[in-house]
Amino acid sequence: MSDELTSRSKADFSKARFKAFVNQITSYMSGKRTTLLSYDEIKEKLHIGGPVYRGIKTVRVDQIAGSLNRYHEFDDAFLPKEDTLSKRWESVDRAFYQDVHLPPIVLYKVGDVYFVVDGHHRVSVAREQGQIYIEAEIRECSTRVNITPNLRTEDLEILGSKVNFLERTRLDEILPKANIKITIPDGFDRMLVHIGVHRYFMGLDLKRDISDDEAVKHWYETVYLPIVKVIRESSILNEFPDKTEGDLYLWTLDHQKYLSEHEGQPLQPPAEAARTFIEEKES
Repeated sequence: MSDELTSRSKADFSKARFKAFVNQITSYMSGKRTTLLSYDEIKEKLHIGGPVYRGIKTVRVDQIAGSLNRYHEFDDAFLPKEDTLSKRWESVDRAFYQDVHLPPIVLYKVGDVYFVVDGHHRVSVAREQGQIYIEAEIRECSTRVNITPNLRTEDLEILGSKVNFLERTRLDEILPKANIKITIPDGFDRMLVHIGVHRYFMGLDLKRDISDDEAVKHWYETVYLPIVKVIRESSILNEFPDKTEGDLYLWTLDHQKYLSEHEGQPLQPPAEAARTFIEEKES
């Protein structure tokens, strides 16, 4: 029986390695990422806090999409990318067939994503064997933005700029229900400029100093939301299924600036600027 299990596990590893090879070729051809998410990169870009111990829990294997320090050894399907992983991988695979209870893996949780601290081979075997859930010791890290297992490199860059935006504006603390989403790489940096300009003109109108918090709240309620309200009332987002309300807000102000600088039109109130933009797009 031992020889039979050894042979079966060797065959399983070979099959997993071949799948990893095919995924790598597909990645080269499609340009899509097939590497695990790096915890260190996420930590650096999103300024996450923690980790805080949350106890032993059962988690979905498909939510485990990253690694603390071994993200180069497995692909995004947790298939082994190196032959040197065979000994440990096959040992775990044999334990699966023998129904041996292994210790819980150790995970860091960031948003909706789990990163493996200890137990990479157990996760890899579990996925290859079609296991849905796995027992894990969880340590959760706080984050101002949510991430999901299908996070792309370009998404991470935008989320990193969103974290910077939230740290500088405190919008998520001032207005907890506000959640601006964009897909434009420099979008949040441009919004910071908008808020700065808005604060300047608020000071001129009210003839007093305007605090950062007051400017952020006033910009959101009198500039951003009126534009978004017009966007929501129209069907314009149906024409741009991959874009967000935040993207169209930016496009509206870009369009308004163009009309002012190149056609001499006066600047319109936010809601009216949005209607003009939408009318031109729909015509």
